[in-house]
Amino acid sequence: MPRRGLYLQGRTRWLFVGLALVFSLMLLTYLLECAPTPEGNGSLPGIAGEMYSKEYYQALLQEQEEHYKSRATSLKRQIAQLKQELQEMSEKLRLAHEKKQSAGNGAGHQGTKEQPSNDLLEFLHSQIDKAEVVVGAKLPSEYAVVPFESFNTMKVYQLEMGLTRHPEEKPIRKDRRDELVEVIEAGLEVINNPDEDDEDQENRGSEKLIFSDTDFVEGYYRTERDKGSHYELFYKKPESGSYHHITLFRPFGPLMKVKVETQDISRTIINIIVPLSGRTEAFAQFIDNYKDVCIQQDKRTYLTVVYFGEKGLSEVQDILKNIARETNFHNYTLIPLKEEFSRGRGLEVGARAWDKSDVLLFFCDVDIYFTPGFLDTCRLNAEAGKKVFYPVVFSLYNPAIVYANLEVPPPVEQQLVHKKDSGFWRDFGFGMTCQYKSDFLTIGGFDLEVRGWGGEDVHLYRKYLHGDLIVIRTPVPGLFHLWHEKHCVDELTPEQYRMCIQSKAMNEASHPHLGMLVFREEIEAHLRKQAFRTNNESEA
Repeated sequence: MPRRGLYLQGRTRWLFVGLALVFSLMLLTYLLECAPTPEGNGSLPGIAGEMYSKEYYQALLQEQEEHYKSRATSLKRQIAQLKQELQEMSEKLRLAHEKKQSAGNGAGHQGTKEQPSNDLLEFLHSQIDKAEVVVGAKLPSEYAVVPFESFNTMKVYQLEMGLTRHPEEKPIRKDRRDELVEVIEAGLEVINNPDEDDEDQENRGSEKLIFSDTDFVEGYYRTERDKGSHYELFYKKPESGSYHHITLFRPFGPLMKVKVETQDISRTIINIIVPLSGRTEAFAQFIDNYKDVCIQQDKRTYLTVVYFGEKGLSEVQDILKNIARETNFHNYTLIPLKEEFSRGRGLEVGARAWDKSDVLLFFCDVDIYFTPGFLDTCRLNAEAGKKVFYPVVFSLYNPAIVYANLEVPPPVEQQLVHKKDSGFWRDFGFGMTCQYKSDFLTIGGFDLEVRGWGGEDVHLYRKYLHGDLIVIRTPVPGLFHLWHEKHCVDELTPEQYRMCIQSKAMNEASHPHLGMLVFREEIEAHLRKQAFRTNNESEA
């Protein structure tokens, strides 16, 4: 027996020695794997050997500082939320303990405690039902629409500017900045931790992707003052062709998830319809933009040109033939009409000419300049049988006035900036729109009794407002209306002529620039007096 005990003690001792060696090896491996890499050779972002100015690094540091401030604010808010949840859990435990002690008092007491919570939840859900989130609301006129404002991680694109705000700006007010950061993170929480019943969860497959704030593409928000705030958010991985679309609603309280879906727009064709009469130089400029954006980059569009009259028709045909020869692009149709120009008639003919399956239509003008990002925005915000998209175009002022201090205005690409002195959000225009052909035909198309300039687009817009489809109305940074001289002819009706003159005045220049033109003589007289006074003082 003693020998057997010594033998067991020896085996136990060697077992402990072996375990100690194994743990030592694991610890050594861990230290080697987790050792920090030296950062002595780190450099600022950029191409090696390339020199950057001091302003570049200051801007870079400021951008990083803003990012970290936003992150710190978010973490503080999350900590506060966790504290609040901890207090709520403590309160629930206390109530549960009191309920257990007073269990003999009957079930009626329990019902009275749960009733306020149920009533609040029912009220919050009723706010979603009343708001225009899931289905459209019938509105009396185009002025009753509550438009969205668009944003990304750095900028907000807004309609309501007044005299101090800008069409494109960083959110200065802390409450708005914190709101947008919170909404983006709430969307990330929904994507990264989906519920079992989410549509997005079913489409993901077995591989789980983790999204971050760098995957946020763009969002829209609006507030119905008697209901709450509505948010539409889009996220996308750089290598993916699908967007994750999150709809959130804040009914004067916490955000509530409304819908989660994945939108695959990689095969969505847009039929771009352009009515035209004359203006061949503008059409040549439009084709240059179409070639760069649609043919060389997007590659998912079809062009339909409806041309009125015979003058200039051969030039338009030559432009289309040249672009087809240069790029091997044949996805276009030219429809000549021997009629007086009517924009509504041209768009109607162009829409009905498509004889294949249902297609997304973009009603466009020859003066429009758009980016590849806008085309995806068009695809994301129009859905057959559910919603139509009415983007607000940024209309550029007369470059001869905006850039009067230069010998010649800069190229068009350099004029595409969102500044108060360069242009304005054309919120009174409804001509540019994305909608499916099936919805266009169902609603009854254009009022073909409208002739000449303007009016037909407003009639169509009102039809949608009076129907059940959701109308998405928001400023879009990738859609510009290029300035051109307007001619308001005598044949227009009084209402059309008034609208034409109003549009012409709005298109020329900003309020300050127009003021400089109006008071030019007064300014020149002042300058002459100043020069005369200066000369007299120098002679004395």
